[in-house]
Amino acid sequence: MAGLLGDFLKARRALLLPGDVGLPGYGRRRVAGLRRDELAGLAGVSAHYLMRLEQGRDRHPSPQVLDALARALRLDADTTAHLHALAQPPAFPPPRPLDPAVQRLLDDWAGTPAYVRGRHLDVLAGNKLAAALSPMYAAGRNLARDIFLEPEARKLFADWEVIAEQTVAALRAGADPRDPALAALVAELDRDPDFRRWWARHDVRPARDETKRFHHPVVGPLTLRRQALTVAGALDQVIIAYQAEPGSDSAKLLSRLG
Repeated sequence: MAGLLGDFLKARRALLLPGDVGLPGYGRRRVAGLRRDELAGLAGVSAHYLMRLEQGRDRHPSPQVLDALARALRLDADTTAHLHALAQPPAFPPPRPLDPAVQRLLDDWAGTPAYVRGRHLDVLAGNKLAAALSPMYAAGRNLARDIFLEPEARKLFADWEVIAEQTVAALRAGADPRDPALAALVAELDRDPDFRRWWARHDVRPARDETKRFHHPVVGPLTLRRQALTVAGALDQVIIAYQAEPGSDSAKLLSRLG
């Protein structure tokens, strides 16, 4: 078996066209993306060595080789860090318990929907307004499972495809993909064709501060800015808070929802 490192390299190679890296296309091609010898040449390694990496026969490339491959594959910083992690021994320490003070903080934000998610996108805690915004933000739920397996989620988000693709990339960014708990979740989500398609890309993207548009079943359309804050001392716990532009229709509707 190729293993996750080999799967990653093949998937990312397939996403690049020769023109993306300054190579001629030579008309119709039998393979999607770059050929193995093309990527090897760009990274300064032999095609035979790259084949060994992709086939899982060499799983311990040096950091210098990984950086060269990352540059050749045009990876960003987050995806490069993920590539390096795949070449290291598996690491998935047990999750830290949530500090009760974090729940009190969320409850104090009575006018702001806020929740805490863990490394596998499990919701660890949330306040009442977050649950009113969507049941998927209540403690005990899993964001990826709701996004892909709950039909109501596809109605909730005006830009569901964008949100769903970001969710897959955040799931890869949050945990070691060799973690048995993550593997079990992925096996469950794999029955959804959209999830399978995006998971196969090996995109990696932690949570970002960005705008989301909701179609709320009670108050109607909401445009909210998402803020992502890491809990001190627990890097795998992230507070997600939603804010409306002051004085906007969304602010009024959010207040009504509260």
